[in-house]
Amino acid sequence: MDKVWDKNRLKQAFQAVKANNGAPGADGETVYAFAANLEEEISQLHHELKTGQYKPEPVRRVEIPKANGKTRPLGIPSVRDRIVQESLRLILEPIFEPDFHPSSYGYRPERSCQQAVAKAERFLNRYGLEYVVDMDLSKCFDRLDHELILKQVNRKVSDGSILRLIRKFLTAGVMRENSIEAAEIGSPQGGVISPLLANIYLDAFDQEMKQRGIRIVRYADDILVFARNEKEAKQYQEIATEILEGQLKLTVNKEKTHITHVSKGVRYLGFMIYRKVVGIDPDKIKAFKAKIKGLTPRNHGKNVEQMVMELNPVLRGWINYYRIANCKGILAEIMKWLRRRLRMKKMKEWKTWKALYKELRRRGYHGRFEKISVTAWRNSFSPLVHLALPDKWFKEMGLVDLTTYQVGVLHYYYEK
Repeated sequence: MDKVWDKNRLKQAFQAVKANNGAPGADGETVYAFAANLEEEISQLHHELKTGQYKPEPVRRVEIPKANGKTRPLGIPSVRDRIVQESLRLILEPIFEPDFHPSSYGYRPERSCQQAVAKAERFLNRYGLEYVVDMDLSKCFDRLDHELILKQVNRKVSDGSILRLIRKFLTAGVMRENSIEAAEIGSPQGGVISPLLANIYLDAFDQEMKQRGIRIVRYADDILVFARNEKEAKQYQEIATEILEGQLKLTVNKEKTHITHVSKGVRYLGFMIYRKVVGIDPDKIKAFKAKIKGLTPRNHGKNVEQMVMELNPVLRGWINYYRIANCKGILAEIMKWLRRRLRMKKMKEWKTWKALYKELRRRGYHGRFEKISVTAWRNSFSPLVHLALPDKWFKEMGLVDLTTYQVGVLHYYYEK
């Protein structure tokens, strides 16, 4: 516990919290307000932790929209609570991390979604485990049993002060509007310490499956169980369900949990894994295009240059995540569609065909000219518009071109 309340570590924890720049908790204090009196605030936290007077605030509950139209509850601790949780994480993570299951990838240092997909692809296509149980857990973070969390932590941590501090975080409650709700189960998703506690909790499942010789890949609560045939897959599903529900008191969503085969494609973490290729989940492509569409409206005060500035970080982030997939053709289609949308926006800025005529003359066009509507979507595909606004124009403007990225690089993520 003395390592948690160490002032230097608390300052280190503050820098991590500051880097994330999250929203304020139930007390309304921002990271910048805390930083304004940093020495005083850190000294106060040090004193409260050392004397046992520290008491976490209830987390502020917000609802985050999901792609399916539903919402996901997120608990936002106060800044001072996030700092203490980060300090606690810095102490606990090195204790538990070395012994976690090798096929667990969520919320772990130097591990990623891409590595999880690479491991799953290897099990399917190199190990011949072509049947998969895709496990879906209902509200995993909200159903973590407090006593089981503490029992799992206590396996390696005997300091009672640490266990009491974790219990305080687990039972701090939730602030919803102006009322405080008690927290008898669960660890709020959004807390700094929650991902580590969830991994400690679910490691009991991982190790049990490992002892039984059953191959799994887990990223947080996204679990795949691999088998050689359908009969074996059904047996493994029963075993996994018994461990998760019987021992860990979690809830397996029976409607969404299913058995599939690599020939049909295994959907995982936004990817589709097939026998010879890894593609992008069509739903993720659809969602990405919807986001791009929202950033490129035809009727808006922003000009094309401003839109490109807003698009570039989104494009880079998306391709850096999905570049492990075999998606060269999809990327070409997306860029063709995106440039067409931006051409349409530029046409709207022209307002009349006369501006298009001037742009063509500026580019040295001396051929026949047709008067076309600059407000019709079909004309954004016109050869004349392409001459006025060639692909080179977007490159000069600095638009990120997804087709220039090397894709299909899954092998880079195979473990040595």
